[in-house]
Amino acid sequence: MIQRNLAPAFKQVESIDIIRAHTIRLDNNVELYTINAGEQKLVKIEWIFDNTAWDRRHPLQAFATCSMLLEGTSGMTAHEIAEKIDFYGAFLDTEFNYDYSSLVLYSLTKHLKYIFPIVHEVLTNASFPDQELKIFAKNQQQKLLVHMERNEFVARREFQHSLFNDSVYGYRSSPEDYDHISQDELLAYFRSAYQASNCRIIASGKVDDEVVLLINNYFGEKWNVGVKPRPATYTINECTVKDIFVDVPDSLQSAIRIGGLAIKKDHVDYSGLQVLNTVLGGYFGSRLMANIREDKGYTYGIGSALVSLRHSGYMFIASEVKAEVCGDTLLEIEKEINRLRAEPVSIEELNLVKNFMLGSMLGSLENAFSHADKLKSLLFAGLDYSFYDQYILRVRQMTSDELQALAIKYLDYSLLNKVIVGKQ
Repeated sequence: MIQRNLAPAFKQVESIDIIRAHTIRLDNNVELYTINAGEQKLVKIEWIFDNTAWDRRHPLQAFATCSMLLEGTSGMTAHEIAEKIDFYGAFLDTEFNYDYSSLVLYSLTKHLKYIFPIVHEVLTNASFPDQELKIFAKNQQQKLLVHMERNEFVARREFQHSLFNDSVYGYRSSPEDYDHISQDELLAYFRSAYQASNCRIIASGKVDDEVVLLINNYFGEKWNVGVKPRPATYTINECTVKDIFVDVPDSLQSAIRIGGLAIKKDHVDYSGLQVLNTVLGGYFGSRLMANIREDKGYTYGIGSALVSLRHSGYMFIASEVKAEVCGDTLLEIEKEINRLRAEPVSIEELNLVKNFMLGSMLGSLENAFSHADKLKSLLFAGLDYSFYDQYILRVRQMTSDELQALAIKYLDYSLLNKVIVGKQ
């Protein structure tokens, strides 16, 4: 008989099966990564482009080009593109981050032969109509002005700037920047960056031979290679101002961001630092949550994260707290960091964190699309699938002494950048 009054025993995840992508070279030498899994005849296809060299004179060039990719071509208006995509029950959108821009399609496989001509038209003949550009700029200006009223948004901007100064990772865009983007500027960037020579394609879902042939037909045979753009290289000069306070007199809450430059995903300490981050503030049972939310009641939520970019990395702690307890919160954060440096984490807590991390990773692999996300993470970092094997092994074998050594090496509260927006 099942003993329902006894909780099942913990069992640590020993291995995680990640579907390895199959790599194909299209006729124009574009790399196509396929993850053929799932029963439904549904696919997700991503055309991923490296962002080319960032120019401070045109800070919004890459973002605006990606955002307006579907606003019209030489042969179709934005309305016509949207109407045709909707007719086939598909979804087509753009994604942008600091290092990459993507065009993402979700579709039933049977409709790809009708949708691919539209996507091909977008990727070869986007026109960035002037009227749509004016509307885009106006909308973005209004969004930015609204966001600037939020302490959390301002704190994030100021923190990024304190780490990366006026590089692509730290530039603080202004409403006036949108007044200076032009159709010619976007066309120039489009012709440079959105080339077959600068593209990688990831297809996941029910990706059979017929789908691969269709992809090669439209984005291999019919897509000229073009000139490979100059790769982005950045000089990142950390800001000399580390303690920043932005006074918002009538604010009831203060936004806090604390952190500093850290390692990227390809560093030998990355897996261990992820464990340390999880202990500190990476999950609901973390030390920061237990202290500052559960015990003190200063906030609804506080957390920390380790971020790996293409050219840098950083770690941060973020929260919004009642204005009158902002100073006390900073003291408690400092206390928790110092505790990690001074005392080994208990075996019980460490095992709980390991189970959480490995269980979360296992739970995130629910379908072919999530396996594609894991592949993207590797491609963006210049890594291969062995990273995940080593990551899982490193997490499982992490010891309390090693965590303490990492805390001493990477967490020094006195050296961290501290940004407060609100009332101190």
